[in-house]
Amino acid sequence: MRTAIVTSDFFIMGETFINRHIEHMFGGDTVVVCGRQNGQDPYGKPLFTRRAPLSLGDKLIAPFAAMSGAMLHGTSRLPFGANRRRLMHWLREQKVDVILAEFGTQALVVAKLGNDMGIPVFTYWRGTDASRALGSSQRVRSYKLMMPRLAGMFSVSQFLLDNLAKHGVSHPNAHVVPSGVNVRLFTPTEKRPGSFLAVGRMVEKKAPHVTLRAFAKAAKGRAAHLTFIGDGPMLSVCQDMARDLGVSDQITFTGALPHDEVRKHLQGTETFLQHSVTAKDGNTEGLPTAIQEALACGCITISTIHAGIPEAVDDGVNGLLVPEWDEDGFSDRITQVLDMPDRSAMTLAARKTAEAKFDNAILLEKVENTILKTLCPSSNSGQV
Repeated sequence: MRTAIVTSDFFIMGETFINRHIEHMFGGDTVVVCGRQNGQDPYGKPLFTRRAPLSLGDKLIAPFAAMSGAMLHGTSRLPFGANRRRLMHWLREQKVDVILAEFGTQALVVAKLGNDMGIPVFTYWRGTDASRALGSSQRVRSYKLMMPRLAGMFSVSQFLLDNLAKHGVSHPNAHVVPSGVNVRLFTPTEKRPGSFLAVGRMVEKKAPHVTLRAFAKAAKGRAAHLTFIGDGPMLSVCQDMARDLGVSDQITFTGALPHDEVRKHLQGTETFLQHSVTAKDGNTEGLPTAIQEALACGCITISTIHAGIPEAVDDGVNGLLVPEWDEDGFSDRITQVLDMPDRSAMTLAARKTAEAKFDNAILLEKVENTILKTLCPSSNSGQV
């Protein structure tokens, strides 16, 4: 089943879920359609870049194409003119059987084109596309218009599907399939007592400043150390805050690290911290991959009742949850972990959760079988 994976930018190291589809879906029989190509191509797949320079003729008709798309389809991003013809020719040349658009916003670009070519189109909702994007009435309208054009859709969490449904966006062939984690690679090793880790972009919806202050309240002067992995606009703010709170010697800021280095940190860390919140613009998580990786590595996870996180973290079993912005509660949960005489039960429960719910080999097969069952209802969907 030759699959065209449609994404905005290629290659982005941190988009492990998209990269896994590109590398492994249907035995790796994939091609890539992207908006921009960033210079790296570790998989050597056939690649089409949509945003080629416009011809003079297409520059003249661009305003009319954008206006027509917005009026008829709710989006001005539909391919047109020579670039549309190039893409159609390329998809035929590559003998593409199905299109999987990573993020609903990418599906908007290719859904009509796929229909015109007779190629089934699926999309995968992952977070921003089913949260912040819904703040635009035009985007909601475009999603509603897109639904009949999709053969089916996937979401990393039930939360995102419910959020879409609240805005009247739903599809009868919708499935929750988390991004997942390689549970054979992300495994626990010997844990460093009192070790804490936070991973992710230092941005508003991750609330790193709340994590930092909560840790300082609970752990200052105790045998505990927090490592922050990630960069972003709030990094320098948090570094200054650690100094002001007198916990600089208990906190390490590494900046961004390669994925293998993140894995090594997770494997030896006892407790994973992620205080996810809804940003002012409505942006939310889907179900953070970092939390799934932390569970696979046997990390006790302290997080928030936010988006799909409660679908992974069972409060009091494999981790602890508090409401968004509950800094004192977050601090109390850190204290609770530090005061536990034996943390092994939660560590074991975390690992078992990942094995049962987030094994990416099983989840990839579920996506493949869903596509096969949709396109070939009489086939044996267990064979991919």
